[in-house]
Amino acid sequence: MKRRDFIKLSVGLTTAATLPPLSSALAQSKAILKTSDVQPPGYPTVAATENLGKKLAAATNGRLSIQMYPSAQLGGEKETIEQTQIGAIQMLRVSAGALGPIVDEINVVNMPFLFKSIEHSEKMMDGPVGQDLLDRISANPSANLVALCWMNSGARSIYNTKRPIKSIEDIKGLKVRVIGNPIFIDMMNALGGNGIAMGYDQVFSALQTGVIDGAENNPPSYVFSNHYTAAKYYSLTEHLVIPEVLVFSKRAWTSLSPDDQTLIKKFAREAQMEERELWKAYERQAMEKAKAAGCEINEIPDKAPFQAAVKPVWDKYGPKYQEMIKRIQAIA
Repeated sequence: MKRRDFIKLSVGLTTAATLPPLSSALAQSKAILKTSDVQPPGYPTVAATENLGKKLAAATNGRLSIQMYPSAQLGGEKETIEQTQIGAIQMLRVSAGALGPIVDEINVVNMPFLFKSIEHSEKMMDGPVGQDLLDRISANPSANLVALCWMNSGARSIYNTKRPIKSIEDIKGLKVRVIGNPIFIDMMNALGGNGIAMGYDQVFSALQTGVIDGAENNPPSYVFSNHYTAAKYYSLTEHLVIPEVLVFSKRAWTSLSPDDQTLIKKFAREAQMEERELWKAYERQAMEKAKAAGCEINEIPDKAPFQAAVKPVWDKYGPKYQEMIKRIQAIA
């Protein structure tokens, strides 16, 4: 089905969702939950969410199942968030970076160099702070989303077509794509680059045509979206550790029975842990593939100049997240 036809159909279903029959249908008869991810088939977030759907289908004897649309078939993250908010998509895996402009409180995890390590971010996701942040997404009246769980997405680093980044001076003047969130634009500008907001689905062609010099992302996104074929230099700045969030359309959620909601939350928590293991293996594969293709991957032993450079970002955004920042930094 073409994307425009899907959207027309989905909008029609969304209109019908205001009628009682569809509400009872979700609770009593078969329903296929449309699910979106910008990543390709086999990607950890896609695989874990598909497994969630299989468990849900088995537990409900096929009454509830999911249909996954990977590879940004239904649009980039901004477009699919909007479709999930109105109920045209029922379930969506999205970066916390893309959710920040919608639920400001979630921006705390988008602060550069917030987490001490990947393990530190995992402890946040698995503990009370992580649940608190998920609850804040669900409670936000304008978001119209229910946050189900976190998923790993590793550390983000800068890759580009021009040169390896060995010191902060090497970023100067590079046009670097970032997620469309003011924090990330300010961060890249503070590092000396030119932060350009752009949908993830547009990055590959922009790298090929020279519209941008580079982007910043984790190794699997760099490799399995083929960005590594256009940008050969991958430098481990590891400036961000941004978790992913699996969300459900609140409009569709309220049509589910409490038992079904409990089931989905249970399987989502299992997906959170399953995706983490898939992620670790996938990240190793990505790095091996990039090295085999001749990409230049370099570590940056001293990140202190990078951390110092983003102080203006912390000065600008940090104060309003101070309480949550303290809670995250206190996680041992």
